Amino acid sequence: MYFISPTKGKMHIDKMFEDIMEFVEEDRQSNYRLMVGTDSQPGKSASCFVTAVIIYREGKGARYYYRKFYNKKVLSLKQRIFMEATYSIEIANQLFEKINKTDKRDINIQIHLDVGENGKTRDIIKEVVNMVLGCGFEAQVKPASYGASKVADKYTKTMANIG
Repeated sequence: MYFISPTKGKMHIDKMFEDIMEFVEEDRQSNYRLMVGTDSQPGKSASCFVTAVIIYREGKGARYYYRKFYNKKVLSLKQRIFMEATYSIEIANQLFEKINKTDKRDINIQIHLDVGENGKTRDIIKEVVNMVLGCGFEAQVKPASYGASKVADKYTKTMANIG
């Protein structure tokens, strides 16, 4: 599985994790949050999904990575939201396993969901948040879910027309 760093290019998930840990090592005194969010956009023949991984050094900047992929099935909004959460949880689980093999076990992992009290997704907030909580991760919804609603969204908008 490959991710793209805007500054370093394409990298395998293992290399991305190494890059994240190097960023953490640069300032061991800071607090960090690892955010994973997925957004999707229906296209002409497929839905474009983008998962973003952001390592945030509280008050001092961040790095992010993303991967894009397509699903050719025609999906309802509810199906896409649950698929977004599932893709984010999948990546968060892989990163959680890697973190647990280091001495940085205090890095908080959040799942950023592209749902909010305003708009079409308000009716499924509780369901999708409970799904994330049930997997052991903290859930963020709009407006606090910028990993999905801003970072991943940026790349679904530019890629959706390709699908």
